[in-house]
Amino acid sequence: MTVPTTWAEDVVALFPGQGSLSGGAGRTWRHSPHWNLVDEISDVAHEDVAHLLLHASDDEVVRTDRAQLATFALSQVAYRELLDRGLRPRYLLGHSLGEFSALVAAGVLSLTDGAALIAARGRAMAEAAERTDGTMVALMGGDAEARRRLQSLHDVWIANVNGEGQIVASGTRFAVEALVGDARDLGFRRATLLPVGGAFHCPLMASAQPALDAALDAVTWGATEHVIIANVDGTPRGGGGVWRDLLAAQLTSPVEFLAATQSLPESVRRSFECAPAGVLTGLTKRIRPFDYQWSPVGLEEMEEVHP
Repeated sequence: MTVPTTWAEDVVALFPGQGSLSGGAGRTWRHSPHWNLVDEISDVAHEDVAHLLLHASDDEVVRTDRAQLATFALSQVAYRELLDRGLRPRYLLGHSLGEFSALVAAGVLSLTDGAALIAARGRAMAEAAERTDGTMVALMGGDAEARRRLQSLHDVWIANVNGEGQIVASGTRFAVEALVGDARDLGFRRATLLPVGGAFHCPLMASAQPALDAALDAVTWGATEHVIIANVDGTPRGGGGVWRDLLAAQLTSPVEFLAATQSLPESVRRSFECAPAGVLTGLTKRIRPFDYQWSPVGLEEMEEVHP
């Protein structure tokens, strides 16, 4: 792989979270010369990530420890393909797990440190999810008053702010299912339960914090010339150890994806969403204008990508 020496100042690379993954998502990428990254990640994580990407069903990959590793691996393959086509984005933006993927792409974390960290995070979050029967719900169309009412409920928290009037809430299954029934009365237009393995980005993940903290303390944090926009506050940053605390806070804090996208300079006019692609392209185009957005689902669509 040859890394382009010229920065693409007008491009942001988007790195999806585990909710973007579906069974068989790796089949259209398996002939990439960078597929060996999947094997490297498998060796570090002691998990057959290739099986998850090629043969696992939707039900098999929804478990958070599996989904995080598989999504991370596929994003790294797609990002290397982007570099091969002469594009080296200055700006990187991930959603939840995707923030870890972005840090590896930027060189702040090595591939092996990133894989080890994600494996530990995924295990800890899966164990936390087993302790409490929690889930998540997408809420559409709510205004500030609807969000205020939501925040007054017990055992429910805002987990993602994905756009104007587009949020995700986490909580106990009982509380979330009650919220679905009351969504219109609260001021939301629509409520959709999400097929996830737990209640993420809320206090119900707190039991995963010690294991995540230990994993964060075990990796090396590097410098970078990329600009990476943080989930917890939407602030653009470079590399270094500041990310240790940002990633720790992300576990139980909302993903401020709306603020992060709005932090991109106006000069950023193109986006490339790493595989498994589609979700973040849909979110970002509702937040701000782009001249072009690439969202390839496989190697064939990569032929359309150009500097």
